[in-house]
Amino acid sequence: MERKFPNLCKPLKLGNVTFRNRMFAAPVSGVEITRDCTIGHTMTSFYDLRAAGGVANVTVSELMVDPKTDASQALHISLETPGSLAGFTLTADAIARHGAVPSVELSHSGQYAGTYMLDKEKAHELVQYGPMDWVRPDGVKVQALTKKQIASIVAAYKNAATLAKRAGFQMIMVHAGHGWLLNQFLSPAFNQRTDEYGGSLENRCRLTIEVLDAVREAVGPGFPIEVRMSGSEFLEGGYDLQGGVEIAKILQDHVDMIHVSAGTYKGGFFRTHPSMFVEHGCNVFLAAEIKKHVHVPVATLGALNDPEQMEEIIASGQADVIYMGRALLADPYLPRKVMEGKEDRIVRCLRCFTCMADRGWRHIRTCTVNPLIGREMGGIEVTPARHKKKVLVVGAGPGGLQAALTSAQRGHNVVLCDACSEVGGILKSEQAVDFKQEMYMLGQVLERQCRDEGVDIRLNTTVDAAYVEKERPDVVILAVGSEPIIPPIPGIDGDNVVVVNEYYQKKGKVGKKVVVLGGGLAGCETAIHLARDGHEVELVEMRGELAVDANIRHRVILMEMVEQSAKIHTNAKAVKVTGEGLVCQDADGKEFTIQADTVLCAAGQRARTKVVEELRDTAPYVVAIGDCSKVANITQATAQGYHVALDI
Repeated sequence: MERKFPNLCKPLKLGNVTFRNRMFAAPVSGVEITRDCTIGHTMTSFYDLRAAGGVANVTVSELMVDPKTDASQALHISLETPGSLAGFTLTADAIARHGAVPSVELSHSGQYAGTYMLDKEKAHELVQYGPMDWVRPDGVKVQALTKKQIASIVAAYKNAATLAKRAGFQMIMVHAGHGWLLNQFLSPAFNQRTDEYGGSLENRCRLTIEVLDAVREAVGPGFPIEVRMSGSEFLEGGYDLQGGVEIAKILQDHVDMIHVSAGTYKGGFFRTHPSMFVEHGCNVFLAAEIKKHVHVPVATLGALNDPEQMEEIIASGQADVIYMGRALLADPYLPRKVMEGKEDRIVRCLRCFTCMADRGWRHIRTCTVNPLIGREMGGIEVTPARHKKKVLVVGAGPGGLQAALTSAQRGHNVVLCDACSEVGGILKSEQAVDFKQEMYMLGQVLERQCRDEGVDIRLNTTVDAAYVEKERPDVVILAVGSEPIIPPIPGIDGDNVVVVNEYYQKKGKVGKKVVVLGGGLAGCETAIHLARDGHEVELVEMRGELAVDANIRHRVILMEMVEQSAKIHTNAKAVKVTGEGLVCQDADGKEFTIQADTVLCAAGQRARTKVVEELRDTAPYVVAIGDCSKVANITQATAQGYHVALDI
């Protein structure tokens, strides 16, 4: 058949292994690393799901090769550890049985050992090893590796590769980027050794070459090896893109593919993991430049989830392979949808960092738009219901759409009603925000999927008790969402006030100078958007901190962006809206006026409990989910919608 994305769907041969397309699953840490630092059943299920959707390769992250010098709470493999080899074998098999090539990332944290440990005090008690003696900015002492220790680490890479091949992995990724040990030796910022492992570029590449050659000796000819490197460190004193090109030229004869990422652990998180505030594919230029200078295939990555863009990257010769991380959490079946020309059914990653925040904070993995992530052990297929029922879902926001979709997939007769003319609920308001288009698109994609499953979608339909009685459903799922909180202050109903939920409809009313009332997540993101759209913005928050409802990963970049975008007033209470702007009161009770053409109200949301109470006893089984139960976020609404459907 003729493929809509022929270059993206084209097979690729590395060594003696053929990959079915050019879409690879980047190394993303799973969950349930056991006390012995091996793979538990939950992690195997995590990688199983990543492989199920048609991807060509799945790389398991991140196997630390030498616990003696890198005592991180991360994966290890050893014949001395009970269950270690078995766990890796079962995971490799889970990946391979879906037709994907199982790979494993071999790594060493070096001077950042303990990064993945929840107990940071204990992490700082570990002995940190790196290229040279120094003291990290956080006060942790780093010891220079001796030549004997270096030789032992090289041998550890070889041993890990040997065991990985025995376990059934068909490819090895050697991690030499992101500020980990091999990158530390490559980097002039961290490596000022005076022996054969420091100084010239050739010397700084020596350890990586020794590791790659040791891995080749372990796995033999024809077994694909790729090296993952940062195309540029984006670090003062580190190497730039030209340095990355020279490193790639030196390493190319020792590998089958060069995987070009970006940034370094020290301050480079949002370069390595691009946020919603930057363009998709912002790191592709690194791979494109390196590809001009090497004779082996080159892979790229960095917030890529649009098949059109990915196809163009391959077609134009910027890279040979597209790696995806978060995109395959949001929709593991993205590659299969690309192969089948169903790209309009892809659930796009929001780049909201929920997955990374939960990984770092609670040691679990979740996804805002995919309720299966972290719960794969329960099964990755929706099981048919034993008894077909009529289900009425009230509200077509993210929770209601997910509930309707999953209910229909189980075989129920589903009616989805919403009082508006368009699905999406609160997602509709995101269509006017440039960096939140994927969030708006989520509602549209879920609507298409619901229609595919036969859901009867009735828009412009208000549901009351009489309507439910007429429909006579077995189950009513209430997903009516929330409504904006409007502070009871004089002037709040004036023509110069726009509620954030209605901004997409009233964008043309917003003047040059805007004061955003409310410094929660919605207020901060709106302030950033307004500034990018050319407005002069001031932000008012009654609490002492902004965006306390944002996750720990997103909040870091959010605070940086909002500080660049708006003049901020915390501990400030709104008193009244006037024709001149917003009158506020500071912590000492002193009033001041913020001159503005428009007041944009983003004071939060409250649950629509009145609707819930009116419909609570209208069917044998009635359940409320999402914001109408308790105001939270899309992650919880989606998960609740999915799981309530499984309970029917």
